[in-house]
Amino acid sequence: MADNTTKLPDCFGNLDTVFPVGSDGLRSSPPECMKCPFATSCLKSAMQGPEGLRLQEEKVDQAYSHGLIGRLERWSRKKLIQQQIEALALKTKSKGIS
Repeated sequence: MADNTTKLPDCFGNLDTVFPVGSDGLRSSPPECMKCPFATSCLKSAMQGPEGLRLQEEKVDQAYSHGLIGRLERWSRKKLIQQQIEALALKTKSKGIS
C-alpha cells in the first residue's frame, strides 16, 4: 500500500525541470530525474499541466505543418487541448477561492 505522507520534491511536475529543452533544441529528462522514484508520475503530472498541454499543442501544429495530420484533425486536437487548459484553469481558480 502506498504511503500518502511521502513528500514530493519541489520540482515535481515542473516541465522545465523534469523535461527541459536541451542545447540541441530537443526535450529530454535529465539523468538525476530518471533516478528519482517519482520520475514517471512527475513527468505525467508535468505533461497534464498547462505547460505540458501547450507543448502538446505545439506538437499538433508541427504535425500539421509536416503534413502528418489534416486541417480537421488539427482543429479537433487543438480544440480538445484548449478545453483541457480551460478546465484546468477553472479547477485551479476554484481551489484558490475556497
